Amino acid sequence: MTHDYTSHIRWTGNRGAGTATYRGYDRTWDIAVPGKPVVHCSNDPLLGGDRGKMNPEDLLLSALSACHMLWYLHYAAEAGVIVTGYEDDPVGQGEVGPGGAGRFIAATLRPRIRVAAGTDLARAEALHHRIPEVCFIARSVNFPVHHAPEFAVEP
Repeated sequence: MTHDYTSHIRWTGNRGAGTATYRGYDRTWDIAVPGKPVVHCSNDPLLGGDRGKMNPEDLLLSALSACHMLWYLHYAAEAGVIVTGYEDDPVGQGEVGPGGAGRFIAATLRPRIRVAAGTDLARAEALHHRIPEVCFIARSVNFPVHHAPEFAVEP
């Protein structure tokens, strides 16, 4: 079974002369998905982008983290692990090769998960190991994704 996902990308960086010169245009665009808020984006700040806007690398890392979180919550509910809070500060490692081409070489998800008192923490931690088998995004990337969860137990 297949599913289609759609998006509309519109470049917003034309300062009036288009791409007549390399430095004469902005690396900005909007992501518009019908029925959802528009996301204003820019290139990575290392490449002259706007630090205040999401860039493709931010979006990929965030999607990877969110997919992992959603599957974790799903498995936790099935396993009787009561999660009361979940936050993640994922880190992606990138490299730039000859000629300026870049790529992710690894990512580490670092979720901080609050669970109810009495939770079996070994069981809660083990749920993370099942997710790479099912997470749409993790199964689609060609770099290793590591997990370094921390747990806090509610009083």
